[in-house]
Amino acid sequence: MAIDEKDIKEPTSSLGKLSRRSFLSHIGAAGVATAATGVAPLAISAAITEAQERTSSEGHAIPGTVPVTLKVNGHAYSVQIDPRATLLDTLRETLYLTGTKKGCDHGQCGACTVHINGRRVNSCLTFAAMQQTAEITTIEGLGQPGHLHPMQEAFVEHDGYQCGYCTSGQIMSAVAMAEEPWGAGDGDVKEAMSGNICRCGAYPNIVAAVQVVRRIG
Repeated sequence: MAIDEKDIKEPTSSLGKLSRRSFLSHIGAAGVATAATGVAPLAISAAITEAQERTSSEGHAIPGTVPVTLKVNGHAYSVQIDPRATLLDTLRETLYLTGTKKGCDHGQCGACTVHINGRRVNSCLTFAAMQQTAEITTIEGLGQPGHLHPMQEAFVEHDGYQCGYCTSGQIMSAVAMAEEPWGAGDGDVKEAMSGNICRCGAYPNIVAAVQVVRRIG
């Protein structure tokens, strides 16, 4: 039995009636952002905005969700989420800011590190709904191509990554620890960064990158 194309319905995302297929069509031309540069393509922001506008205008809300407004990288996002949703899952699955990685999901690897009011936090261990008054910064908000954060430049210069999966968390943690009262030695950096695990073992290069930025700063 033939299926009429008009009877096929695309699945909708948690942001409203924007389907995965439609969303991908928005960002397909934008390219892939690397963890070291932490770029959020403009198409992603456009897709999120479109979905939010549709949800608002049509008044749809998923049963069991709550409305929250999160300020991420200087932009306010009003979304409907499960009250039990972690900040990590909300960033990745609702706001499509996938630079923040899900590693262990138990607060042990540091891949999901973000800044909340300037302090480094494992986003897998905090509820998104609890951060509505906070200033949240992810790797996407740290720097842009042509205007990288000094820590991003240092990681590139010193090959502070291999597979790259932990890199965004390493960089976010390093930027925060540079403002914390740690000693000047390599051992102090290792202690300060001990919550961020690199499964590839690029620790010497990571320490070198962090130290360069600390000395310049």
